[in-house]
Amino acid sequence: MRILVISDIHANLNALEAVLSAAGKVDAVWCLGDLVGYGPDPNECIDIIRSQPNLVCLLGNHDAAALGQIDLEAFNREARLSARWMRSALTSDSILFLQSLPEKQVVDNVTLAHGSPRNPVWEYLLDTYTAAANFNYFDTRFCFVGHTHLPIAYTEVEDTKDIEWKIIQSEDPFYLTYRTIINPGSVGQPRDHDPRAAFAIFHPETTLWEPHRVPYDIAAVQQRIKQNGLPPRHAIRLAEGY
Repeated sequence: MRILVISDIHANLNALEAVLSAAGKVDAVWCLGDLVGYGPDPNECIDIIRSQPNLVCLLGNHDAAALGQIDLEAFNREARLSARWMRSALTSDSILFLQSLPEKQVVDNVTLAHGSPRNPVWEYLLDTYTAAANFNYFDTRFCFVGHTHLPIAYTEVEDTKDIEWKIIQSEDPFYLTYRTIINPGSVGQPRDHDPRAAFAIFHPETTLWEPHRVPYDIAAVQQRIKQNGLPPRHAIRLAEGY
């Protein structure tokens, strides 16, 4: 069984289409949230995600902000501008879909959350101390998260309960052995200085994790960001992967 694991699409249609093409035929898609925010094509991305096979999709913080569920003052100025634009751009069907999304879900002995199992919508897992605390908030063997836009894994060593971490390298598959919190990286706005869209294929029977990156037409997305009057920085950062 091949499961496509994606997160943080951020209304980047070109990146999403490139990921789906590179992934090929999959049995299910697990989307870890933030379909909207930053990018120029929120409705198109939502429509494509809704059509995916055996879809499991979660609510991210930018999705919640677009729905008016999060105070925009919690975001920086540019993110606030983007969220306000999203609120005006989303169709009624897109809004209904986002409103239907859960914050956290358990599927096939894997916990799925956008931010963390402890705080599914908002918490960032950026260090081993925070990750260690979160192992107490899920009972499954694995937890898949997004939100940081970084492909990273935190592993709880079985004997010592120490937390080990590693930045995941593209095209370097490995098996998930101990309890692990893992992030596939971002489809639509990578922040590890690799501008290519990130995704992973998970094989639940063997616990094989295949990390992948794929290039896409960044210039086309940048042009649409500018045409829609969105913050220029959200276009610039796509080319630099930060």
